Amino acid sequence: MTIAWVIGSGGLLGTALLRALRRNGTELFSPVERFCWDSGPALESQIAAAVQAFACKAGATDRWEIYWAAGVGTMSSAQDVLAPETHALALLLQLLESDPGLMAKSGAMAFASSAGAIYAGSRDDIITENTSPAPTTFYAREKLRQEDLVSAFALKNCGTTALMARISTLYGPGQAAGKQQGLLTHMARRILRNQPIQIYVPYDTIRDYIVADDAAVAMVNTLERASEKPLALTKIIASEHPTTIAEIISIFKRIARRAPRIVTSASQLSCLYSRRVQFRSIVAPESARLTATSLPVGIAQLMMEERANFVRSCAK
Repeated sequence: MTIAWVIGSGGLLGTALLRALRRNGTELFSPVERFCWDSGPALESQIAAAVQAFACKAGATDRWEIYWAAGVGTMSSAQDVLAPETHALALLLQLLESDPGLMAKSGAMAFASSAGAIYAGSRDDIITENTSPAPTTFYAREKLRQEDLVSAFALKNCGTTALMARISTLYGPGQAAGKQQGLLTHMARRILRNQPIQIYVPYDTIRDYIVADDAAVAMVNTLERASEKPLALTKIIASEHPTTIAEIISIFKRIARRAPRIVTSASQLSCLYSRRVQFRSIVAPESARLTATSLPVGIAQLMMEERANFVRSCAK
């Protein structure tokens, strides 16, 4: 029996991970308190209490897994906004390492980060795990520091596996409205409200979009397979089907049966993103090919969910 703890379970990827783990029959752990990410001392106490409770639960199982899908920052975040997250991760790893019961068992840690951010400055035509990271933002550099912490934790503790999952652009139902990210969700919401959609990059900009449920399944499968031989593994998780902004607009037009109202403009953030991004994983590629949702199907599902949310909000 395996017990898993998803940190960041309320987010787009976190909720998808919960669904994937439930389907696998994995026991799920949830802390009593929701973490207060904006309060340092409170967060430290909450993490300490949660690790203690998790260790107690894990004592009755054969294996434990932790998925870090938390993240308060975005590509435009300043370093002081991101540093507390790194401190929280370091504290978590320290507490895990200091628990003899957990260290005596088979364990694994999966850490999710943004492939687009980590390779933003790369000039490779096709980006693989052999491509050197090329961060252009504080956000990406902080994510690399966090990856180093997780990797060092696994290498130091025999029997522990670490997966650094560098994920392409996530989308899907349930994306938070407060964060300034998620082009597809933004487009769906604006189309349903017949509002203009601002696009800050050229129409021939290429991106790789992967639905959150597919990314979650790939993470769970890769971590399971990697655990057969404990190590620290870095893997790109992507649909590997590059799509232009023009193609995305066309898909929305077909599904909505009307042309989106597009407004193009420049943004200071545009220079932070590569114009053309194409990913191809050469590490455990079979783990990500077990499921594949096409972009038209994924956008149709997204539109259906957002339409239901919009109807419910209008009924209040």
